[in-house]
Amino acid sequence: MFKRQLVLEDGTSFIGKGFGSDRQISGEVVFNTGMTGYQEILSDPSYCGQLVTMTYPLIGNYGINRDDFESITPSVHGLIVKEACDSPSNYRSEETLDRFLKAHDIPGLAGIDTRKLTRLIRNHGTMRGLFTSADHPVTDALQLLEQQKVFSNHVERVSTVKPYVVPGRGRRIVLVDFGMKHGILRELTKRNCHITVVPYHYSAEKIRRLKPEGVMLSNGPGDPKHVQLAIQMIKEIISDIPIFGICLGHQLIALACGANTEKLRFGHRGSNHPVKDLQTGKTVMTSQNHGYTVTKESLADTDLELTQIALNDGTVEGLTHIRFPTFSVQYHPESSPGPEDTYQLFDRFIANIDAHIPAENKEEERCQSVLI
Repeated sequence: MFKRQLVLEDGTSFIGKGFGSDRQISGEVVFNTGMTGYQEILSDPSYCGQLVTMTYPLIGNYGINRDDFESITPSVHGLIVKEACDSPSNYRSEETLDRFLKAHDIPGLAGIDTRKLTRLIRNHGTMRGLFTSADHPVTDALQLLEQQKVFSNHVERVSTVKPYVVPGRGRRIVLVDFGMKHGILRELTKRNCHITVVPYHYSAEKIRRLKPEGVMLSNGPGDPKHVQLAIQMIKEIISDIPIFGICLGHQLIALACGANTEKLRFGHRGSNHPVKDLQTGKTVMTSQNHGYTVTKESLADTDLELTQIALNDGTVEGLTHIRFPTFSVQYHPESSPGPEDTYQLFDRFIANIDAHIPAENKEEERCQSVLI
Protein backbone atom coordinates (compact mmCIF):
# COMPACT_ATOMS: atom_id res chain seq x y z
CA MET A 1 0.00 0.00 0.00
CA PHE A 2 0.98 3.66 -0.41
CA LYS A 3 -0.03 6.86 1.36
CA ARG A 4 -3.09 8.74 0.07
CA GLN A 5 -4.79 11.94 1.17
CA LEU A 6 -8.45 12.95 1.21
CA VAL A 7 -8.99 16.71 1.11
CA LEU A 8 -12.50 18.04 1.79
CA GLU A 9 -13.75 21.32 0.40
CA ASP A 10 -13.78 22.85 3.90
CA GLY A 11 -10.01 22.32 4.13
CA THR A 12 -10.09 19.22 6.36
CA SER A 13 -7.65 16.54 5.27
CA PHE A 14 -7.14 12.88 6.16
CA ILE A 15 -3.99 10.90 5.35
CA GLY A 16 -4.13 7.12 5.27
CA LYS A 17 -3.19 4.08 3.21
CA GLY A 18 -4.11 4.01 -0.43
CA PHE A 19 -5.37 0.81 -2.08
CA GLY A 20 -7.09 -0.02 -5.33
CA SER A 21 -6.33 2.36 -8.21
CA ASP A 22 -3.67 5.04 -7.78
CA ARG A 23 -5.46 7.71 -9.77
CA GLN A 24 -6.44 11.15 -8.46
CA ILE A 25 -10.19 11.72 -8.41
CA SER A 26 -12.84 13.90 -6.81
CA GLY A 27 -16.44 13.30 -5.81
CA GLU A 28 -19.16 13.95 -3.26
CA VAL A 29 -18.18 12.38 0.08
CA VAL A 30 -21.07 10.40 1.62
CA PHE A 31 -21.37 7.64 4.22
CA ASN A 32 -23.17 4.29 4.32
CA THR A 33 -24.11 2.68 7.66
CA GLY A 34 -24.47 -0.91 6.39
CA MET A 35 -22.50 -3.59 8.24
CA THR A 36 -22.47 -5.88 5.19
CA GLY A 37 -23.12 -5.57 1.47
CA TYR A 38 -20.08 -3.57 0.41
CA GLN A 39 -19.98 -5.37 -2.96
CA GLU A 40 -23.57 -4.37 -3.76
CA ILE A 41 -22.83 -0.83 -2.59
CA LEU A 42 -19.76 -0.56 -4.82
CA SER A 43 -21.75 -1.81 -7.83
CA ASP A 44 -24.87 0.33 -7.22
CA PRO A 45 -25.05 2.90 -10.08
CA SER A 46 -26.74 5.37 -7.70
CA TYR A 47 -23.29 6.00 -6.19
CA CYS A 48 -22.02 7.46 -9.46
CA GLY A 49 -19.76 10.45 -8.72
CA GLN A 50 -19.41 9.73 -5.01
CA LEU A 51 -16.66 8.79 -2.57
CA VAL A 52 -18.40 6.35 -0.23
CA THR A 53 -17.36 6.12 3.42
CA MET A 54 -18.24 2.85 5.13
CA THR A 55 -19.00 3.41 8.83
CA TYR A 56 -18.52 -0.28 9.67
CA PRO A 57 -14.80 -0.55 10.54
CA LEU A 58 -13.79 -3.73 8.66
CA ILE A 59 -14.52 -3.97 4.94
CA GLY A 60 -13.47 -6.68 2.50
CA ASN A 61 -13.46 -9.54 5.02
CA TYR A 62 -15.64 -11.83 2.87
CA GLY A 63 -14.05 -10.83 -0.42
CA ILE A 64 -15.69 -10.33 -3.82
CA ASN A 65 -17.78 -12.94 -5.63
CA ARG A 66 -19.54 -13.20 -8.98
CA ASP A 67 -23.09 -13.36 -7.57
CA ASP A 68 -23.58 -10.13 -5.63
CA PHE A 69 -23.07 -7.46 -8.30
CA GLU A 70 -25.82 -4.91 -8.92
CA SER A 71 -24.33 -3.69 -12.22
CA ILE A 72 -21.73 -4.84 -14.72
CA THR A 73 -19.43 -1.83 -14.31
CA PRO A 74 -19.17 0.02 -10.97
CA SER A 75 -19.77 3.78 -11.12
CA VAL A 76 -18.62 4.77 -7.62
CA HIS A 77 -15.68 7.17 -7.69
CA GLY A 78 -13.93 5.96 -4.54
CA LEU A 79 -14.15 3.98 -1.30
CA ILE A 80 -13.14 5.10 2.21
CA VAL A 81 -12.78 2.55 5.03
CA LYS A 82 -11.23 2.20 8.47
CA GLU A 83 -9.62 -1.14 7.62
CA ALA A 84 -9.44 -2.95 4.27
CA CYS A 85 -9.06 -6.70 4.70
CA ASP A 86 -6.27 -8.27 2.62
CA SER A 87 -7.12 -11.91 3.38
CA PRO A 88 -10.88 -12.52 3.04
CA SER A 89 -12.45 -15.71 4.36
CA ASN A 90 -15.60 -16.92 2.59
CA TYR A 91 -16.30 -19.94 0.43
CA ARG A 92 -17.68 -17.71 -2.35
CA SER A 93 -14.75 -15.28 -2.37
CA GLU A 94 -12.90 -15.06 -5.68
CA GLU A 95 -10.74 -11.98 -5.21
CA THR A 96 -9.84 -9.33 -2.66
CA LEU A 97 -11.39 -5.90 -2.41
CA ASP A 98 -8.07 -4.33 -3.42
CA ARG A 99 -7.83 -6.45 -6.55
CA PHE A 100 -11.43 -5.65 -7.50
CA LEU A 101 -10.87 -1.90 -7.14
CA LYS A 102 -7.67 -2.07 -9.19
CA ALA A 103 -9.48 -3.95 -11.98
CA HIS A 104 -12.11 -1.22 -12.19
CA ASP A 105 -9.73 1.73 -11.68
CA ILE A 106 -11.42 2.78 -8.42
CA PRO A 107 -9.20 4.32 -5.71
CA GLY A 108 -9.60 3.45 -2.03
CA LEU A 109 -8.44 5.01 1.23
CA ALA A 110 -7.95 3.05 4.46
CA GLY A 111 -6.60 3.70 7.94
CA ILE A 112 -8.30 7.02 8.64
CA ASP A 113 -10.75 7.94 11.41
CA THR A 114 -14.01 7.21 9.61
CA ARG A 115 -16.00 8.16 12.73
CA LYS A 116 -14.57 11.68 12.58
CA LEU A 117 -15.28 11.91 8.85
CA THR A 118 -18.86 10.73 9.37
CA ARG A 119 -19.42 13.28 12.14
CA LEU A 120 -18.13 16.03 9.85
CA ILE A 121 -20.61 15.05 7.14
CA ARG A 122 -23.48 14.80 9.63
CA ASN A 123 -22.67 18.24 11.09
CA HIS A 124 -21.85 20.13 7.90
CA GLY A 125 -23.65 18.12 5.24
CA THR A 126 -22.15 16.27 2.28
CA MET A 127 -19.03 17.88 0.84
CA ARG A 128 -16.90 17.37 -2.22
CA GLY A 129 -13.56 15.73 -1.66
CA LEU A 130 -10.38 14.94 -3.57
CA PHE A 131 -8.21 11.83 -3.44
CA THR A 132 -4.62 12.94 -3.99
CA SER A 133 -1.06 12.15 -2.92
CA ALA A 134 -0.14 12.46 0.75
CA ASP A 135 2.42 15.22 0.05
CA HIS A 136 0.05 17.36 -2.03
CA PRO A 137 -0.37 20.74 -0.23
CA VAL A 138 -3.94 21.21 1.00
CA THR A 139 -4.18 24.72 -0.49
CA ASP A 140 -3.23 23.41 -3.92
CA ALA A 141 -5.63 20.48 -3.56
CA LEU A 142 -8.47 22.89 -2.68
CA GLN A 143 -7.71 24.98 -5.74
CA LEU A 144 -7.70 21.87 -7.91
CA LEU A 145 -10.98 20.70 -6.36
CA GLU A 146 -12.57 24.06 -7.10
CA GLN A 147 -11.43 23.95 -10.72
CA GLN A 148 -12.75 20.46 -11.40
CA LYS A 149 -16.09 20.28 -13.11
CA VAL A 150 -19.09 19.08 -11.11
CA PHE A 151 -21.02 16.68 -13.32
CA SER A 152 -24.81 16.95 -13.37
CA ASN A 153 -25.46 14.23 -15.98
CA HIS A 154 -24.93 11.23 -13.71
CA VAL A 155 -28.05 9.46 -15.02
CA GLU A 156 -26.81 9.79 -18.58
CA ARG A 157 -23.52 8.21 -17.57
CA VAL A 158 -25.07 5.09 -15.97
CA SER A 159 -28.22 4.49 -18.05
CA THR A 160 -28.26 1.89 -20.81
CA VAL A 161 -27.46 3.27 -24.26
CA LYS A 162 -29.85 1.05 -26.21
CA PRO A 163 -33.06 -0.84 -25.32
CA TYR A 164 -32.81 -4.57 -24.65
CA VAL A 165 -35.23 -7.35 -23.72
CA VAL A 166 -35.25 -9.81 -20.83
CA PRO A 167 -37.87 -12.28 -22.12
CA GLY A 168 -40.70 -13.77 -20.13
CA ARG A 169 -44.27 -14.95 -20.68
CA GLY A 170 -45.93 -12.78 -18.05
CA ARG A 171 -46.84 -9.11 -17.95
CA ARG A 172 -45.11 -6.77 -20.42
CA ILE A 173 -43.05 -4.28 -18.43
CA VAL A 174 -41.01 -1.35 -19.68
CA LEU A 175 -38.22 -0.66 -17.20
CA VAL A 176 -36.79 2.84 -17.58
CA ASP A 177 -33.12 2.66 -16.61
CA PHE A 178 -31.89 5.69 -14.66
CA GLY A 179 -29.09 3.64 -13.09
CA MET A 180 -30.93 0.40 -12.46
CA LYS A 181 -29.82 -2.16 -9.89
CA HIS A 182 -30.00 -5.74 -11.09
CA GLY A 183 -32.12 -6.56 -8.05
CA ILE A 184 -35.08 -4.90 -9.80
CA LEU A 185 -34.64 -7.20 -12.79
CA ARG A 186 -34.39 -10.20 -10.48
CA GLU A 187 -37.70 -9.41 -8.81
CA LEU A 188 -39.51 -8.85 -12.11
CA THR A 189 -38.12 -12.01 -13.69
CA LYS A 190 -39.16 -14.00 -10.60
CA ARG A 191 -42.69 -12.95 -11.55
CA ASN A 192 -42.12 -14.12 -15.14
CA CYS A 193 -42.43 -10.60 -16.57
CA HIS A 194 -41.41 -9.79 -20.12
CA ILE A 195 -39.11 -6.81 -19.56
CA THR A 196 -37.91 -4.22 -22.03
CA VAL A 197 -35.19 -2.04 -20.51
CA VAL A 198 -34.99 1.41 -22.13
CA PRO A 199 -32.70 4.46 -21.71
CA TYR A 200 -33.56 7.33 -19.38
CA HIS A 201 -34.54 9.67 -22.26
CA TYR A 202 -37.02 7.32 -23.95
CA SER A 203 -40.10 9.29 -24.98
CA ALA A 204 -43.71 8.54 -24.09
CA GLU A 205 -44.44 7.79 -27.75
CA LYS A 206 -41.65 5.22 -27.97
CA ILE A 207 -42.77 3.60 -24.72
CA ARG A 208 -46.37 3.32 -25.98
CA ARG A 209 -45.14 1.61 -29.15
CA LEU A 210 -43.79 -1.19 -26.96
CA LYS A 211 -47.36 -1.83 -25.72
CA PRO A 212 -46.40 -2.15 -22.04
CA GLU A 213 -48.89 -3.26 -19.43
CA GLY A 214 -46.82 -1.50 -16.77
CA VAL A 215 -43.86 0.88 -16.50
CA MET A 216 -41.16 0.59 -13.84
CA LEU A 217 -39.03 3.65 -13.03
CA SER A 218 -35.68 2.60 -11.57
CA ASN A 219 -33.32 4.05 -9.03
CA GLY A 220 -30.48 6.30 -10.15
CA PRO A 221 -27.95 8.93 -9.07
CA GLY A 222 -28.09 12.68 -8.67
CA ASP A 223 -30.69 15.42 -8.65
CA PRO A 224 -34.07 14.36 -10.12
CA LYS A 225 -34.59 17.87 -11.52
CA HIS A 226 -31.74 17.21 -13.96
CA VAL A 227 -33.82 14.49 -15.68
CA GLN A 228 -36.40 16.75 -17.32
CA LEU A 229 -37.09 14.45 -20.29
CA ALA A 230 -38.21 11.69 -17.93
CA ILE A 231 -40.48 14.06 -16.00
CA GLN A 232 -42.23 15.01 -19.25
CA MET A 233 -42.53 11.35 -20.26
CA ILE A 234 -44.21 10.48 -16.94
CA LYS A 235 -46.70 13.32 -17.36
CA GLU A 236 -47.75 11.88 -20.71
CA ILE A 237 -48.21 8.22 -19.68
CA ILE A 238 -49.39 8.42 -16.07
CA SER A 239 -53.10 8.40 -16.98
CA ASP A 240 -52.77 5.38 -19.30
CA ILE A 241 -50.30 2.91 -17.83
CA PRO A 242 -49.71 1.60 -14.27
CA ILE A 243 -46.40 2.91 -12.91
CA PHE A 244 -44.14 1.83 -10.04
CA GLY A 245 -41.25 4.13 -9.08
CA ILE A 246 -38.26 3.29 -6.88
CA CYS A 247 -35.88 5.87 -5.35
CA LEU A 248 -35.10 8.34 -8.18
CA GLY A 249 -38.18 7.01 -9.99
CA HIS A 250 -40.22 7.94 -6.92
CA GLN A 251 -38.86 11.50 -6.97
CA LEU A 252 -39.53 11.84 -10.71
CA ILE A 253 -43.17 10.82 -10.22
CA ALA A 254 -43.51 13.50 -7.54
CA LEU A 255 -42.05 16.17 -9.82
CA ALA A 256 -44.26 15.09 -12.72
CA CYS A 257 -47.33 15.46 -10.49
CA GLY A 258 -46.45 18.98 -9.36
CA ALA A 259 -44.61 18.28 -6.09
CA ASN A 260 -41.10 19.45 -5.29
CA THR A 261 -37.82 17.81 -4.21
CA GLU A 262 -34.95 19.05 -2.08
CA LYS A 263 -31.47 17.92 -1.12
CA LEU A 264 -31.01 16.24 2.26
CA ARG A 265 -28.23 17.38 4.58
CA PHE A 266 -26.37 14.08 4.39
CA GLY A 267 -28.81 11.67 2.78
CA HIS A 268 -30.02 8.19 3.71
CA ARG A 269 -27.53 5.43 2.91
CA GLY A 270 -27.72 2.13 4.76
CA SER A 271 -29.64 -1.10 5.20
CA ASN A 272 -31.50 -0.54 8.46
CA HIS A 273 -33.77 2.47 7.93
CA PRO A 274 -37.22 2.13 9.60
CA VAL A 275 -40.22 3.21 7.52
CA LYS A 276 -43.79 3.48 8.79
CA ASP A 277 -46.78 2.66 6.59
CA LEU A 278 -49.43 5.26 7.41
CA GLN A 279 -52.26 3.05 6.14
CA THR A 280 -51.47 -0.06 8.19
CA GLY A 281 -49.47 1.47 11.04
CA LYS A 282 -46.77 -1.16 10.52
CA THR A 283 -43.05 -0.44 10.44
CA VAL A 284 -40.62 -2.15 8.08
CA MET A 285 -36.83 -2.05 7.82
CA THR A 286 -35.54 -0.83 4.48
CA SER A 287 -32.41 -0.43 2.40
CA GLN A 288 -31.84 3.16 1.27
CA ASN A 289 -29.46 5.19 -0.87
CA HIS A 290 -30.50 8.72 -1.78
CA GLY A 291 -29.40 12.29 -1.27
CA TYR A 292 -32.67 13.99 -2.30
CA THR A 293 -36.20 13.73 -0.96
CA VAL A 294 -39.72 14.78 -1.90
CA THR A 295 -40.70 17.93 -0.02
CA LYS A 296 -43.63 16.90 2.17
CA GLU A 297 -45.34 20.32 2.12
CA SER A 298 -45.36 20.36 -1.69
CA LEU A 299 -47.76 17.38 -1.81
CA ALA A 300 -50.71 19.51 -0.62
CA ASP A 301 -51.84 20.70 -4.06
CA THR A 302 -51.19 17.46 -5.94
CA ASP A 303 -53.08 14.21 -6.58
CA LEU A 304 -50.46 12.31 -4.58
CA GLU A 305 -51.23 10.78 -1.19
CA LEU A 306 -48.47 10.35 1.39
CA THR A 307 -48.45 6.66 2.36
CA GLN A 308 -45.13 6.09 4.16
CA ILE A 309 -42.66 8.13 6.20
CA ALA A 310 -39.12 7.65 7.50
CA LEU A 311 -39.19 7.23 11.27
CA ASN A 312 -35.70 8.71 11.68
CA ASP A 313 -36.53 12.13 10.26
CA GLY A 314 -40.15 12.12 9.04
CA THR A 315 -39.27 12.47 5.34
CA VAL A 316 -41.45 11.14 2.52
CA GLU A 317 -40.95 7.41 1.82
CA GLY A 318 -44.07 6.40 -0.11
CA LEU A 319 -46.66 7.95 -2.43
CA THR A 320 -49.83 6.79 -4.18
CA HIS A 321 -51.72 8.62 -6.91
CA ILE A 322 -55.35 9.08 -5.92
CA ARG A 323 -56.72 8.82 -9.50
CA PHE A 324 -54.28 6.68 -11.47
CA PRO A 325 -52.66 3.26 -10.77
CA THR A 326 -49.30 4.79 -9.85
CA PHE A 327 -47.31 4.40 -6.64
CA SER A 328 -43.73 4.82 -5.53
CA VAL A 329 -41.29 4.32 -2.66
CA GLN A 330 -38.10 6.14 -1.76
CA TYR A 331 -36.33 3.02 -0.49
CA HIS A 332 -35.21 -0.16 -2.28
CA PRO A 333 -37.76 -3.01 -2.05
CA GLU A 334 -35.39 -5.16 -4.13
CA SER A 335 -32.91 -4.75 -1.24
CA SER A 336 -29.38 -6.01 -2.05
CA PRO A 337 -28.02 -5.31 0.45
CA GLY A 338 -30.60 -5.11 3.19
CA PRO A 339 -33.79 -6.59 4.62
CA GLU A 340 -36.42 -8.30 2.49
CA ASP A 341 -39.44 -6.80 4.25
CA THR A 342 -40.93 -5.09 1.17
CA TYR A 343 -40.61 -7.54 -1.74
CA GLN A 344 -44.42 -7.66 -1.87
CA LEU A 345 -44.45 -4.21 -3.51
CA PHE A 346 -43.58 -5.93 -6.78
CA ASP A 347 -46.69 -8.10 -6.30
CA ARG A 348 -48.70 -4.94 -5.74
CA PHE A 349 -47.37 -3.59 -9.04
CA ILE A 350 -48.48 -6.74 -10.87
CA ALA A 351 -51.88 -6.56 -9.13
CA ASN A 352 -52.29 -2.96 -10.30
CA ILE A 353 -51.57 -4.10 -13.85
CA ASP A 354 -54.07 -6.97 -13.60
CA ALA A 355 -56.76 -4.61 -12.31
CA HIS A 356 -56.07 -2.12 -15.11
CA ILE A 357 -56.34 -4.62 -17.99
CA PRO A 358 -59.74 -4.48 -19.79
CA ALA A 359 -62.12 -7.39 -19.15
CA GLU A 360 -62.08 -8.52 -22.80
CA ASN A 361 -58.28 -8.83 -22.72
CA LYS A 362 -58.46 -10.93 -19.56
CA GLU A 363 -60.95 -13.27 -21.23
CA GLU A 364 -58.64 -13.61 -24.24
CA GLU A 365 -55.75 -14.49 -21.91
CA ARG A 366 -57.89 -17.08 -20.13
CA CYS A 367 -58.81 -18.74 -23.42
CA GLN A 368 -55.15 -18.82 -24.51
CA SER A 369 -54.14 -20.46 -21.25
CA VAL A 370 -56.81 -23.13 -21.69
CA LEU A 371 -55.55 -23.87 -25.24
CA ILE A 372 -51.98 -24.19 -23.95
